Amino acid sequence: MKAVSREIERLVEGLAASDGAGVKLRRMLGADLQRRLDPFLMLDAFGTDDPADYIAGFPDHPHRGFETVTYMLEGRMRHRDNAGNEGLLTPGAVQWMTAGRGIVHSEMPEQIEGRMQGFQLWVNLPAANKMIPAAYCDIAPERVPTLAPAPGVAIKLIAGEVDGRRGAVEGNATDVLFLDIALEAGARYHAAIPPGHNAFVHVFDGTVQMGADGRVARAGRMAILSNGADADGVDLASRRADDSAGRPAAG
Repeated sequence: MKAVSREIERLVEGLAASDGAGVKLRRMLGADLQRRLDPFLMLDAFGTDDPADYIAGFPDHPHRGFETVTYMLEGRMRHRDNAGNEGLLTPGAVQWMTAGRGIVHSEMPEQIEGRMQGFQLWVNLPAANKMIPAAYCDIAPERVPTLAPAPGVAIKLIAGEVDGRRGAVEGNATDVLFLDIALEAGARYHAAIPPGHNAFVHVFDGTVQMGADGRVARAGRMAILSNGADADGVDLASRRADDSAGRPAAG
């Protein structure tokens, strides 16, 4: 059967924000989009070469009733929590934390200079799971499966399933599909998305065309994808041969 692509419903620029003890970031998904993108509650993108923007980190703070997913691209961040868990996020690493009935944790930089870049996604828990025990999982970069499903396409499979392979994180209550997709110049890829799932693509490098109409999303933009009943995924393509490679992170 011929693949049918979702289209870009809306492009979002996000809002400049500060969190923790003054970490500067861009909030791509906030309260205004939670109903539309359920179960996703928040997506923060951070990326800076200025230590003053991140050095104070995120001292002890509580969470309850949802999961946090942190994906590091550059830099080093130390996690500690009141359950005795500790881990170091390095480039390419993933932290998946289930707050459940409650947890207090800190996320503090382990660098005083250089670039720190990554994302934190908040995923709501179903009502039946909100009071489960808290849990924590650190995933080293080498444990994240990598795929090359088409020429010029590389995927880091953080959660979900692609071509029969399962991601590094399994058993999450909301069956999240989380991919880091890199497209070389001129490359194309149809990313399968389960029907009925709300979905978005955050472009953090280069320029990407999406959907049958080839609407463009540039770096720093998040594309909310339509929920057409007949669509089985989204068409992605780097915009043209002289562009930087498009690298959308899909949720």
